[in-house]
Amino acid sequence: MSRHFDSLVFPRPTQESLALRFGQVSTLLDQGNVPDAARLFDAIRRDYESWSALVGLRFAQDTTSPEARAERDYADALTPHVTAHEVTLKRRLLEYPDPAAVAQAITPHTLELWRTDITTFDPRIADALEEEARLSGTYTALLASARLEIGGKSVNLSGLAPYAESTDRTVRREAERVRWAFFERNATQLDTLFDQMVHLRHGMARTLGYESYIPLAYRRMRRSDYGPADVARFREDVLTHVVPLVHDILRQRCETMGWEVLYSWDEPLIDPHGNPRPAGGHDLLMARAQTMFDRMGGDLGAFFGLMRDGGYLDLMNRPDKAGGGFCTSFPTVGMPFIFANFNGTHHDVNVFTHEMGHAYQNWKSRDLPAIDLLWPTMDAAEVNSMALEFLTWPHIDLMVEPGQGERFRQMHLISSLSFLPYGVCVDHFQHEIYAHPDMTPAQRHETWRRLERRYLPWRDYGGLPHPTQGGRWQAQGHIYRSPFYYIDYALALCCAMQFWIRSRSDPQGAMAAYVALCAQGGAQPFTRLVRSAGLASPFQPGVLADVVRTARDILNT
Repeated sequence: MSRHFDSLVFPRPTQESLALRFGQVSTLLDQGNVPDAARLFDAIRRDYESWSALVGLRFAQDTTSPEARAERDYADALTPHVTAHEVTLKRRLLEYPDPAAVAQAITPHTLELWRTDITTFDPRIADALEEEARLSGTYTALLASARLEIGGKSVNLSGLAPYAESTDRTVRREAERVRWAFFERNATQLDTLFDQMVHLRHGMARTLGYESYIPLAYRRMRRSDYGPADVARFREDVLTHVVPLVHDILRQRCETMGWEVLYSWDEPLIDPHGNPRPAGGHDLLMARAQTMFDRMGGDLGAFFGLMRDGGYLDLMNRPDKAGGGFCTSFPTVGMPFIFANFNGTHHDVNVFTHEMGHAYQNWKSRDLPAIDLLWPTMDAAEVNSMALEFLTWPHIDLMVEPGQGERFRQMHLISSLSFLPYGVCVDHFQHEIYAHPDMTPAQRHETWRRLERRYLPWRDYGGLPHPTQGGRWQAQGHIYRSPFYYIDYALALCCAMQFWIRSRSDPQGAMAAYVALCAQGGAQPFTRLVRSAGLASPFQPGVLADVVRTARDILNT
């Protein structure tokens, strides 16, 4: 039985304690003891990652806590020192005079990842990395501070979602107005924060010898098997195959609803009868989820029981909690943790199943021999999460109001397809921004509007000032906190939908392939993991065309 989350306490590292422990690794290498050096190096990193994950989680759970913020700042300041030690030892192992001894102690893919890692850090950028983390925390806290008045209530950004999906068009418009009024009030600070981040990242890249931040960002994401040119071709495939389908879906919705114009506040109402809602509140959903995962077979149900009974779930929305959802983990105890913000909409079901995919993968790969393999790179990690969203389809009736299962499945398919144009728009925007780091804030907003017109030609904000002027991107936290991450969702969705297509004719085979993929963790790079699961790479011509054909048949579009 795993330890209960409430009992978790990890030693608080210091610069001195870390220097001592990493120094012990160096001593073992001096003595020619590569196996023990590799084991100790891995153990130190697991200890640090567990402590750091808990610190980050505590801050996300209460962004107004002075203690949580102080500990987060402490961790941010410590991280560059840890990275410096890690890069030094990785480089030493990669250059070790007895490569055969290293190859026996460390997997080939781990070494491949390290060859990328050592090109992303130098002590000269340590202060910049600490500042980058501080700015990211400022953005998180700013958005968490939002207090929005609507319908006689005060809600945060996550709590706005039920109003944004109301069947009452005037309520949806008011939700959109309130949302963008917050961003408009904070536009100057958001522009300033991002400007600082862009110049900071560009400066780090130049210090490390890169022409721009783009190649450094790809290396920080540990992308070893594809580059910007491959991603650009994928964006074009989305433009060619998916954008026309989504445009047709929205035109059809307009006709069904009798709207002359589809505005941005109409897009979240995917189902003309009202988006299907969860079957009930948190406790009911957790009981239903246990039944659902038990029915799916294998050890998925047992794993969810560990998560629920062990306290490794924080799903309810509340004031001062950071927005969004994520999965983190504590490698010294072999357990992941899911963070979310339930708000009574279908997103509760989507986010929960998505993050459960991440958690299940991390748990399945918890016994792999190196910390570098416990998670895949984020492109592959998102396959694990998005695929589970689709694989739960046969049992999703449990999670939504009675009689709404088929409507939920159709809505999930439409929202998945609709995400792809937006996902590549975010990615293209970041490539433009970091290729031209000296853009003014106004030029960045115009760049977003230009790309939005390309990938989302239907988007009409009805004159709402901030998004109409190109400020929509400021609500996308990944752009600030995790640059170049967002395309991973689009690449992974292309793979997840292949799991969906396979599950329609061979549900057991699709589930078995999914479990096997999760168990591999990060043992291979993205394209090799995809191939091992019997999927086609998103970079392979025609893959999206096949997905779109199947979707059109199902949606009669």
